[in-house]
Amino acid sequence: MQHPSKGDGAGTDSCSLAPIADLIDRLRVDCPWDRELSLADLRAYLIEEAHELAAAIDERDPAAIKEELGDLLFEAVYVARLTGAELDEVPLAGAIRSVIDKMVARHPHVFGDEKDQAKAGSAAEVAAMWEQRKRSHDGERSVLDGVPASLPALVGAYRLGQKAAGIGFDWDSTEAVRAKVAEELDELDQETDDDQTGQSAEAKARVEEELGDVLFAVANLARHLDVDPERALAAANRKFRLRFAAMEAELEPGGDYPLEELERLWERAKRREA
Repeated sequence: MQHPSKGDGAGTDSCSLAPIADLIDRLRVDCPWDRELSLADLRAYLIEEAHELAAAIDERDPAAIKEELGDLLFEAVYVARLTGAELDEVPLAGAIRSVIDKMVARHPHVFGDEKDQAKAGSAAEVAAMWEQRKRSHDGERSVLDGVPASLPALVGAYRLGQKAAGIGFDWDSTEAVRAKVAEELDELDQETDDDQTGQSAEAKARVEEELGDVLFAVANLARHLDVDPERALAAANRKFRLRFAAMEAELEPGGDYPLEELERLWERAKRREA
């Protein structure tokens, strides 16, 4: 098996993580706040930085991507350092070598012999081969084991659908998934009415369950449409923010406006985008 060379972009000499590790070691000695940090604390920061990097990617802002990528790398190195302090040592060089070895092993169509390379004629075939090797290597009891429970729920639903589809458990068409969405919406309607204020805890739990089924079906509809639902929803959120800001710009602070006026300003903001 041929490993990637430095010419393939795998070299780390020009962008060593050692300065970050040295900085963290200094902070752990001289900063009272850093000395108190634990792995559990870093978990929240790691997720936050990952989301901030994702937002920078969505904005396609190179300066923000550079900054947020640096923050994420800092947190990742910090995790390695605190793992060593609280559990067992995790040398950075070993972690880097491990991920390179894993990626090479899971890409025999790139680094393997000609027979392996001939098996991957499309991205879909590569994805199927990836999942098969991942299960074989990691010893997963279920194809769903590779989807972390800590993922944001929309991303998790999307990935669960992908994993299940990998063994053929999937709708056979986009129309079938769309029908499933309609079915789940009907079931949600059966559990709701116009006045939710007097609902019992049991009734609210049923509404929550049915709404969850709707969202899960929509995530799988996105998958069949070859759309990342998280990215699509993030784009919709950004669009709402921009339109709402444009609407707010035309309002007097503290004013009380009827819904009709707000809707008129909202539609004006939409037209300005066209």
